[in-house]
Amino acid sequence: MPADRLRAVGQVAGTAEGPVVRLAEPVSFWGGVDREGTVSDVRHPDRGVSLAGRVLVMTSGRGSSSSSSVLAELIHAGVGPSAIVTSAPDAILVLGALVPALLHGVVVPVVVLPPEDLDRLSTGSRVRVVAQAEGRDLTCEAWVDILT
Repeated sequence: MPADRLRAVGQVAGTAEGPVVRLAEPVSFWGGVDREGTVSDVRHPDRGVSLAGRVLVMTSGRGSSSSSSVLAELIHAGVGPSAIVTSAPDAILVLGALVPALLHGVVVPVVVLPPEDLDRLSTGSRVRVVAQAEGRDLTCEAWVDILT
């Protein structure tokens, strides 16, 4: 096991690796992220930041419930995040990641880290996110390896 392996709780199974984009505050995919996967909310401190192909790290999701459909479309179009890491479970993010996995085979793992471990992830670092599902459990074993 790598020295920088952070134990997590998996909510959507899968494996992804990529650069971290750590948002200063949660973003709503409904009206807060454009069709290219870029934060577009004029009031968001990370406006203009691309989420496409990156491991999205934020403390939690931010509604509305329509965010799940926007996230699903971004993932299906190939411009969504490669993984999502939060410090609080979020059903909207889980649904948004599950739909493209079930309908199109496009997997974006979603995991929850304790807040103190989430704070170890910063924009620009590279991580591997792994969530391993077994059976019909609603959550699964997961971890985040800090690679750089």
